[in-house]
Amino acid sequence: MSWVMLVRTWVEPVVAGAQLASSLYDTGLLLVVKDYYNRTNPSSGNGTEDGQLKAVSNFYIIYNLVLGLCPLLPAYILARLGDEKNRKITVCVPLCGYLLSRIMLLLLVLLDWPVEVLYGSAALNGLTGGFTAYWAGIMAVAAVGSRESRRSLRFIIIELTYGLAGFAGSLASGHVFKLSLTYRQGTALISCSIALYLFCVLYSLFVLKVPGVGGRASQATEEPDEAAGGTGEESTYKPPPAGEGSRLLSGRREGNSSPGAGQSQAGPTPSRVVLALLFASAVAYELAVAGAVADVLQLFVLEEPLSWDAVTIGYGNAAGYGIFITSFLGVCAFSRCLRDTTMVMIGMLSFSAGVFVMAFARRTYLYFIARVVMLFTLIPLPTIRSMLSKQVQGSSYGKVFVVLQLSLGITGVFTSTIYNKIFQATVHWFSGFCFILSCIISSVSIIPIGIVHYKESVKRSYSPISSQ
Repeated sequence: MSWVMLVRTWVEPVVAGAQLASSLYDTGLLLVVKDYYNRTNPSSGNGTEDGQLKAVSNFYIIYNLVLGLCPLLPAYILARLGDEKNRKITVCVPLCGYLLSRIMLLLLVLLDWPVEVLYGSAALNGLTGGFTAYWAGIMAVAAVGSRESRRSLRFIIIELTYGLAGFAGSLASGHVFKLSLTYRQGTALISCSIALYLFCVLYSLFVLKVPGVGGRASQATEEPDEAAGGTGEESTYKPPPAGEGSRLLSGRREGNSSPGAGQSQAGPTPSRVVLALLFASAVAYELAVAGAVADVLQLFVLEEPLSWDAVTIGYGNAAGYGIFITSFLGVCAFSRCLRDTTMVMIGMLSFSAGVFVMAFARRTYLYFIARVVMLFTLIPLPTIRSMLSKQVQGSSYGKVFVVLQLSLGITGVFTSTIYNKIFQATVHWFSGFCFILSCIISSVSIIPIGIVHYKESVKRSYSPISSQ
């Protein structure tokens, strides 16, 4: 029965189900909003397509502002409750909010409500913690139940699960949207999303077993990362110089590096300078990624010369999720010979190059070429989370992760607003201008992580004199 207990500690079923549901919802939301403005305001602006584009863009500005700002206080409260009571709180409550907000979209389609109702659904989602609390909770559960030497791999496995689910959902979303199981197009897509969220809520409530309460991992749940990771072998870490570079940032002695030591003992003394640099690098990178990919890319493919339909949008989103696979393979390969900081810089350079190509995509094949160049884009943020977890005690994982997620969320909200306005102003002059801007910002985000890399190199080059 021990394997049953191990399986129950896996968060992957929740991650897969929620992301599959989210990818269906995202496609459905975009197409429902576009159809609404096509029916209610077909001749606004400088023509039909320009009017629709501006209306959809303005909708996403307000929607993302509500979605990003509402979770600020609730997410931190949930994270504290998760650290002090039970980490399942940080996972279950946001999932319930997701479920209720998706039901509101279904009611909008069936009852022909105005699209502004979705601002209320976004507020409901945010007040229950939203993605900020949910993802911080998932990362805290994974960190508590994983060895420090394998944590970067553990996090990227969860990201891979997230990406594969999104890939499958995006491929199917355009086709499912066209199914007319009722008199309203899109009800099948939204209903599938609701069913998947319901599964996630029930699984997290009645099946998921969280490894420890308040950051204390038990011995029975100390191995789930091996079961989910596909191998039972130890990381290629060789004390002291090889393996994951950020391990040295923790200041931990080898006698204290046994599994679970980070959760059950006092833990490392955090370096405030390193923490600040890691946060700065993550926020700057999010500024670049959120600006280019979150909203502008969706509008970019709707506008001429691409002018994609529902099926092609689904394929494009699926191509975006392909980076989860390539990033996972990249971490598996790079972690054997490169430090965490090096892997982060590789991922940032990959995104910078890919988004630069995207700026000049005037044919569909160029879009997919740009996606291929972005093959390591996902590596930076999970790796930075892993580095942060090695800087703090296990009982603080939830608060640290939620503060990072809040920082990323606030950055994403304001970036979305600014980039949407920039896109509206430059779409007829040069529609790829926002991507060039993101390329520059992504390149700047390498500077803080480069400083961490330098500080780490200095520590590695220092050899203390033996006391014997």
